[in-house]
Amino acid sequence: MASIIGHENNTSAESAEHDRIVSVMKNSVEHDRIEGQYNASLRSKVLLIIFMAVLSAIAFICSLAIGSVDIPFGDTLAVLGHHIFPSWISLPDNSWYDTIILNERLPRTLLCLLTGISLAAAGTVMQGLLRNPLVSPFTLGVSTAASFGAAITIVFGSSLFGGVFYSTFNFLGFNMSVENILLVIMSFVFGMFSILLVLKVAKKDASRSTLVLSGVVISYLFQAGISFSKYVSDDEALREITNWLMGGMWNATWSAIIILTPIVVICLIFLEKLTLDINSLSVGDDIAKNVGVDVKKLRNTGLIVSTLVTSTCVAFTGVIGFIGLMAPHMCRMIIGNDTRYVLPASALLGSAILMFSDIIARVIVRPDQLPVGIILYLIGGIFFIWMVTRKKWGSKL
Repeated sequence: MASIIGHENNTSAESAEHDRIVSVMKNSVEHDRIEGQYNASLRSKVLLIIFMAVLSAIAFICSLAIGSVDIPFGDTLAVLGHHIFPSWISLPDNSWYDTIILNERLPRTLLCLLTGISLAAAGTVMQGLLRNPLVSPFTLGVSTAASFGAAITIVFGSSLFGGVFYSTFNFLGFNMSVENILLVIMSFVFGMFSILLVLKVAKKDASRSTLVLSGVVISYLFQAGISFSKYVSDDEALREITNWLMGGMWNATWSAIIILTPIVVICLIFLEKLTLDINSLSVGDDIAKNVGVDVKKLRNTGLIVSTLVTSTCVAFTGVIGFIGLMAPHMCRMIIGNDTRYVLPASALLGSAILMFSDIIARVIVRPDQLPVGIILYLIGGIFFIWMVTRKKWGSKL
């Protein structure tokens, strides 16, 4: 009996020791093991998102500090800190810094932030839904179509709506204009129409090259409509359309920020919830259907939300190209194709790219400023050429 009890005790001790060794091994898995590779990959993805958030924060502060009049970074932080913690942080000695930052640069910087996030997130989702590395709101013609909707509103809005078009109303203490609301609505309607046209044209041949070429053709059609709007407009409307089409932050006002913020935040959260299903599309529609994904509904919903968030921002900024193409690819080259992590990383990178580009546009000819669209066309054009000439991308077209 004693020997049996002793044997059971030894067995129990050996089992406990075995469990302890297994636990130690699991907690110290080498990186060449599957678990270690996953943990290392997850860490790299999280670190990239953190890095992009820091980069975006740096761009945000630089955008507030740099312009026709440079404000020291310490004073810039003091102004922001005073309005967040008024009893702890005082304003800088030059009180007019507060006026410049709050009334001029902060709305402009926030518009850059929201637009960069929207275009990059929309580009990421569109590329995943259509399984096409060259798809973005710009290459599919969404930006040009939304611009056409806005141009129609600028030229014919007063004729269609009369004095109501220029009326304003108070919302949360800010003056909101009917013109801005109509710009958003018309931009979304025509942006959505462009997506439907592209998918209709490319329905029989949904190859990567056909989708991109369809987007280019649709973009030309809406560009013709924009040219017609410019031709029939008066001098004031023509000047407004021309400046607006080059892409810029001249329409940055607190009322625009009030309109954009809830739309961008809600759409971004919704798109992030779609990312797991979007990942399943990477192995094919049939397999995605087998795991319970409603592919048609997913594509329609994702494209509608992406078009909404893109068109809303374009209504205030004009045509901003290539961010939805550049940011997702830069992030994918670092962390792979997991849309759950690529979406937030590319959104933050897109905001940083647009804010830094806007800084360049403000200082390169200061005290005047260039349209930020010119800077992005230059950067994006070079990036696009580099991307399509790479061997592994060229072989997929």
